[in-house]
Amino acid sequence: MKILLPVDGSEASLDAVRHALDLYREGLKASFLLATVQWPVHTYEIIFTPNDKVLDHLTGAVGERALVRAEALLVEAGVAFQREIFSGDPAETLVRMAVQHGCQAIIMGARGRGAFHGALLGSVSMEVLQTSPMPVTIVKRMNIPEKPG
Repeated sequence: MKILLPVDGSEASLDAVRHALDLYREGLKASFLLATVQWPVHTYEIIFTPNDKVLDHLTGAVGERALVRAEALLVEAGVAFQREIFSGDPAETLVRMAVQHGCQAIIMGARGRGAFHGALLGSVSMEVLQTSPMPVTIVKRMNIPEKPG
């Protein structure tokens, strides 16, 4: 089973990665596609950006930062994964990429930040849930109480 793990660098998206790792440790036979989606660069950004190097840095750096902590969790767990940085409308792009990469499921956080902000569930997670042809697991933000010391 191949599972898409969309991340945006938020704790909510990292909780989804942790949940997927918990399932993996419990015996789920799966491979993972770790992905982030950045909004496309607009014409005015191209016009007012000093040069192509700066523009590449702006778009690539944002995607790279979104993946760093999630990648660290997967590497620490010794789990192989693919990684992708996509550009486009987040929900639409995630569903399209999951289909194109042959994913059988999506595990994602309920609410993130930036393009992932929305209502109670989150606009991106809600749209993915409604449009995905494969099962979608929405992971609620984990609020684990601290042990009394």
